[in-house]
Amino acid sequence: MGLWDKLMGEFVDVIEWTDDSSDTMVYRFERQGNEIKYGAKLTVRESQVAIFVNEGEVADVLTPGMYVLETKNLPLLSTLQSWDHGFQSPFKAEVYFFNTKQFTNLKWGTSNPIMTRDAEFGAVRLRAFGTYSIRIEDARKFMQEIMGTDGHFTVDEISNQLRSLIVTRFSSVVGSAHIPVLDMAANYEQFGQFVTQRIAPEFQAYGVKLTSILVENISLPSEVEEALDKRTSMGVIGNLDQYLQFQTAQGIGNGNSNSALDMGMGFAVANKMAEVLNKPASAPTAAPAPPPLPDTNWHVAVGQASSGPHSLQQLQQMVQSGSLTAETLVWQTGMATWQAAGGVAALNSLFAAHTPPPLPPQSTQ
Repeated sequence: MGLWDKLMGEFVDVIEWTDDSSDTMVYRFERQGNEIKYGAKLTVRESQVAIFVNEGEVADVLTPGMYVLETKNLPLLSTLQSWDHGFQSPFKAEVYFFNTKQFTNLKWGTSNPIMTRDAEFGAVRLRAFGTYSIRIEDARKFMQEIMGTDGHFTVDEISNQLRSLIVTRFSSVVGSAHIPVLDMAANYEQFGQFVTQRIAPEFQAYGVKLTSILVENISLPSEVEEALDKRTSMGVIGNLDQYLQFQTAQGIGNGNSNSALDMGMGFAVANKMAEVLNKPASAPTAAPAPPPLPDTNWHVAVGQASSGPHSLQQLQQMVQSGSLTAETLVWQTGMATWQAAGGVAALNSLFAAHTPPPLPPQSTQ
């Protein structure tokens, strides 16, 4: 220790801390040998809390205000006490300043996708990110659980742990919410509020208050987003026939066609695609023809009486014997009325086989 430091150490201390950084949460007041003089003045500003540590134990927690340190052994702080004694020997003590302002715009996000089941898309992977804000709520607990004896504690030293807590609880909330992916954008605020309520007690265990969580985005994998964009584009296009004609006409107007042949091919392709896409559904196939009449149960009119039933073989014998001609009336189950045998398609073969072909013309000598 130099002479100047030795001389400065004999003057009354002015203990205070002003912070020009944006990420310092705790700062330990540096004093040569931790020797704080009798009558030293301690200033605790708004958005600050100070802790006095004596011989390794927290002696007092000081809220904003000015304090005069008047003691021999322990850092008993009082603005009401006065001492009639002269110079007192310094005592060993440490002063820690805690920044109680809000630390905002801290980032959180999912390092790996969240697997969830969607009613419309099935199993999907989601990523999410946003910001959160915290402040020191219980300085003594924060020192005991997180900071320890760190003389310059910053947000970065605790942000990873807090971020992991947020992501874990957020994943649980999204997985159990059963909200469709396309409707999640309308529920960002509710997600943030619900996660804040769920995780706040865990932050309090560290002496930290979680003031807010903001969900900025919940996104699908890039390939799924591309497919969704194509699906949305088809809905915007509407009538494909009109869209193809418009695209073709626009290309011609912009000079993209190099010749009349190119223009003709463009119109042909557009018309062909529109014809295929707008082609009405084919007509239903006709009903199958009824099955042929059976070859039995034929009835033959003989005078005013009905003979039968006969089989086709019996009818063939009747044709050969001349008792059945093409004019003879016949009937079978399934026929509406009696018909001439020559007009029934199922019996045509019986008469064709017994009708001789016409004679050839005679040759002239």
